[in-house]
Amino acid sequence: MTGPSKVLGVLAVFALTGAVVTGCGGRQDAPSADSGGEVTCDVPGDTRVSIATGNATGVYFSLGNAFAEQVSAATGGKVKATAAETGASVQNIQQLVGGTYQVAFSLADTAADAVTGKGSFDGKKQPVQAISRIYPNYTQVIVRNDAGITSIADMRGKRVSTGSPGSGTEVIANRLLESAGLNPASDVSAQRLDLTKTVDGMKDGSIDALFWSGGLPTPGITDLITTARSDVSFLDITAALPKMEEISEVYEDGVIPAATYGLPADTETIVVPNLLLVRDDVDANVACVLTKTLFDRLPQLQEVVGAAKGIELDDARDTEPVPLNRGAEAALQQLGADE
Repeated sequence: MTGPSKVLGVLAVFALTGAVVTGCGGRQDAPSADSGGEVTCDVPGDTRVSIATGNATGVYFSLGNAFAEQVSAATGGKVKATAAETGASVQNIQQLVGGTYQVAFSLADTAADAVTGKGSFDGKKQPVQAISRIYPNYTQVIVRNDAGITSIADMRGKRVSTGSPGSGTEVIANRLLESAGLNPASDVSAQRLDLTKTVDGMKDGSIDALFWSGGLPTPGITDLITTARSDVSFLDITAALPKMEEISEVYEDGVIPAATYGLPADTETIVVPNLLLVRDDVDANVACVLTKTLFDRLPQLQEVVGAAKGIELDDARDTEPVPLNRGAEAALQQLGADE
């Protein structure tokens, strides 16, 4: 973040962590973190929330910005929410825990690693909770037709974009490569690029294949298919599902409908849910407001972001092994979500 966005990000830390912080223009006392009292869904005016999203051409970013607008509107400006572009899941959780953001989008597999201290979190359990399960991410694996790739195993020696460093895409890409018997560090020429640079590389032929974990449709993937339709193809990766399920129970089979990108046929793939995360010491009333807004304003979000149509109130509590925040639980009770 730069300029005004950076200032808002720092002010957001003031508003919710309870710390007295100096930076970007001054010093300000903030309200204490969750008191453990009754959840009223009431928050003081001028509460600031910064949301960690993902790559600018991905669904996290577009939905995060839409959600921030709806939070600000739903609270009459009492909660001023902003969204920031990030590298996505792993980085989001690290910066959420570090206090840079108060809300973070994450893939469920990465969030599960965080609370159990596995994978990228190196044995350290992270103090995060969920406010809701949201839409599912579809693993979108696309290859150039001239690269001779018909399976993940064929990626040996190829130039493969595994996503931004510290992203959920990188986590699932590396696991898929390993499931095919490949070492991501040595058996492929890993291009650790964001989606914009990845799409450019696929178009100009400097990248042979890409992994992307995102909602449907993902704007960057739409751009690639629209401009290079005859040069690229989606790969069916469901043969890897049994091994992926051994790693995490959150992985499921799914289908990318042909109509999503104007493809000749549906593509079977692996799906993983997304979660909205907060720190475990966030003010429960703030978590309550955020959760209520997500579902009260869902029609508005769905008008802007197609992937938001995959957000279901009845699925909101399905966040295990990530615990559900108590403020979110209070909101879901008010909303009448199924137990």
